[in-house]
Amino acid sequence: MIDLPTNKKIILFDGVCNFCNDAVLKIIHYDKKNQFVFTSLQSEIGIKITNYLGIDTSKIDSIILYESSVSYDIKSSAALKIMKEFGGFWSTSQIFWVFPEILRNIIYDFIAKNRYKWFGKKEACMIPTKEIQEKFL
Repeated sequence: MIDLPTNKKIILFDGVCNFCNDAVLKIIHYDKKNQFVFTSLQSEIGIKITNYLGIDTSKIDSIILYESSVSYDIKSSAALKIMKEFGGFWSTSQIFWVFPEILRNIIYDFIAKNRYKWFGKKEACMIPTKEIQEKFL
């Protein structure tokens, strides 16, 4: 595969989704331990990673949290694992683990299905500013 950082958790996201781009900026803000890096699902690296993992992005339109050579999570499980790393108020999100994954993902899928309608869509993936460029693969 491609050379990926082994000391970082990689978040793959929909690069044309306004909601997803805003979520990435929030994650960068709350990532005080500097443990996440990002790539869009549409990017060359994103496509290589999803192909390597055997994820068909035409069937799974989701955030993916990939820990190189360890594991990956999608949908609500990925979101909860990301929020866990922020600490503080975000720790309260961990209560959602009590719900079965299928139930959490029904809600996740409902939001994902409507994200373009509610939040809009870009014509192309976000171009990171110089301040956050090192956070992107």
